[in-house]
Parts: sequence; C-alpha cells; structure tokens
Amino acid sequence: EATMRIKKFTNYITEAKNLHMEHLEDSLFNEGGAGVGEAIRFLESVADMLSGNAGSEFGVTVKWDGAPAIFAGVHPDTGKFFVSSKSLFNKNAKVNYTAADVDANHQGGLADKLKTALTYLPKIGIKGILQGDLMYTDDVSTTKIDGESHYTFQPNTIMYAVPVDSDLGNKIKASKMGVVWHTKYTGDSIESLSASFDPDVSKLKSNKDVWFTDANFRDESGAATMTSTETTEMKRHIKNAKSLLNKKVAKVADAIVADSRLQLEIKTYINANVRNGTLQGSASGFISYIDTKLQKDVDKVKSSAAKERKEVVRKTLIEKLSRNTKEIDSLFRLHAALTSAKLIIIRKLESVKSIGTFVRTDDGFKVTAPEGFVAVDHTKNQALKLVDRLEFSRQNFNAAKNWVSG
Repeated sequence: EATMRIKKFTNYITEAKNLHMEHLEDSLFNEGGAGVGEAIRFLESVADMLSGNAGSEFGVTVKWDGAPAIFAGVHPDTGKFFVSSKSLFNKNAKVNYTAADVDANHQGGLADKLKTALTYLPKIGIKGILQGDLMYTDDVSTTKIDGESHYTFQPNTIMYAVPVDSDLGNKIKASKMGVVWHTKYTGDSIESLSASFDPDVSKLKSNKDVWFTDANFRDESGAATMTSTETTEMKRHIKNAKSLLNKKVAKVADAIVADSRLQLEIKTYINANVRNGTLQGSASGFISYIDTKLQKDVDKVKSSAAKERKEVVRKTLIEKLSRNTKEIDSLFRLHAALTSAKLIIIRKLESVKSIGTFVRTDDGFKVTAPEGFVAVDHTKNQALKLVDRLEFSRQNFNAAKNWVSG
C-alpha cells in the first residue's frame, strides 16, 4: 500500500475552507524545495492507485466545471438551513435563510439559482455543511449529438451531455437542480469550520427534485490502469525533476517563497505563459516580464522622488534575479518536468468518463475531457489540482459560455 507523509500546505490550502486549490506543479513556488518532494509523492501515489497498489488513504476526485460554487446545510451559529456562495467565509458573509435574503444579497442569474437551491436542498437532509458545484437548475436543454438526443447543461466552459434514453437522463429530466458535492465542513462556528474532501453523500436522502453525486473518480472499466510504458515515462520525468533540484536551486526556490511579491509575480508569469500557449518559462523571459511591469510602475508616478524610489526597487530586483539566472532556469525546467509527469496521469484518468463532456465550437460539439482532477490524501486531508492548463485555458478562451454571475 502507498502511504503518504505530507506536511500541511499551510501557505495555500487550509482546513478551514476549500476556496482555492493549487496546481500540483506550483508546489515548487508555494513550498519551495520541500514542495517538489510533496508534488512527487502525490504523483507517485496517484500512479500507485492507478496500478491497483494504493490503499484507501489516497484517492482522486474529478473536477466538475460547475458554476456557481454553492454552500448548503445547517448554520452552526443559528441552527437554521442556509445556502451561500463563496462569500460564506467573508468578513461580511452573505448567508441566505430565505428568498428575501437572496434578493437582498444577490442579483441576476446567481440569485435565481440560489433561490432554487434554497427551495430544494433542504429535502436531502444535509448534516453539517456541504460545498459543491451547481450544475443546472432550469437550464437543461435537449440537444442532438451524433444523431442521439441528450440532456445537456453548460454551467461554465464545458457542456455536459447525458443520453435522454438512460437512467441518469430520466433522473435529470425529473429533477429541478443538479449538484456535485466535493467538500464537507464540521465545526461549532463558521470561523472554526474544518474541511474534509470528497464527503460520503450516500447518507443523504434521495429526492426526485435534486440530482446529486460526489466527485469521486470511478473506473469500473479498468481502462485507467497505468501501463509499464506510461509508468516508465512518468518515472523519467520525476527523475529529471529530482536531478534539477540541487542545493543552489532549492535555496533560490525557498527565497522566492519567502518573498511574497516575487512568489506572486512568478505564478502570474506562469499563468500568462499558459494563456499564451506555453508551459515552459525561462529566467530571461521572467526577468523581461518583471522589468516591463516595474518600469510601468516607474512611469506611472510623477514626482522625481517617487520615480527614484520605484527605480531603486526595479533595479534591485532585476539585479537579484540576474545573479541567479542559471538556478531560475532550472526551476522552470523542474516545473515543466513535474507538469509532464502530471499530464501522463491526466491522460490516463481522462480515459474514463461517467458523463459526456463537450465544448461548443463554430463547427458544432467537440468531445473534450473533464476540467481536471484532484489528488486527495485522506490521512493528512490535503489536496492538489491535476489540470491540463494549456488545454483548459484554450477552451476557456474559445468556448461560448451560458453562465453569467449576478
């Protein structure tokens, strides 16, 4: 059995709330040198799971491309049933006990969906608080795909399709809303809530008005078993990552993590690269990106004293980065190696789908993979995203969307 000894990813995912989850390869820039070891252990444990060797302490859930995120259950402070958006954890939380609360707190499509949730979710007997992705309310369509009628819903970028002539299709047709639950919260107050991933929803009451499921990855077909070739290739990328992490590189990685501005900038640079269609960063590219950004800061201010202060900041940071170009290049190559290993696992996981997933294009419907997956260590209650960032970014940019928040 694969066991995991993973320290808490305290910098970016807490037990209090599951509002933002990080990409596996970004562990390098969230936890520094130690984050590489964490990422590799996650990769190896998922590979073990796909080879049938892992125990129940490790699992994978499917990322559903739902909108909006929804929280529902019994409020620990009032004992009353409520629904909320992600604002539940804000200082001025928008908690909705009644339709009037929803009208006061929200507007547009979001308000309509939260009212539907408030009407029907009390029927399924939620204990504590659950967080999930709302998949549809009254926006299910009937669409022909390859000559067959499907019930379709598109909460965000990906369109989901279920054959009309199927058990699941009948349930969706009869229901008023659909939701995928992925996180459970327990605690005596909102401030003290503790999150656990992929909750057991089997104890919820079945009700025709609400179609719900958990996000657990299921492979009844056995199609997601890693082949020896795939395992060998993944190990090659992991070995490459390990070889790139010498003491100097680890020291630079830790220095980036210790500098919150630099940490944010390097992750923003990575995301900008993804939007431009590449995953491979470089020291020269990053330094140029930072230089351009800081020069704009200099140009924005008018007084010569302010310009001088901003110029010192720009010059100091550029010089600092320029002294470590070799190590920064190694960090980007290491990031790419972790990404390559991750993509092998994603391709294998994508070979199994419980519901059809498509993107709407000018030429009709194109089959696509799920948004991604989440690797979960139940023992430590930690989770990391496994997402093909380039593909999902491309789809997100090109696809026609139906959801508008309000």
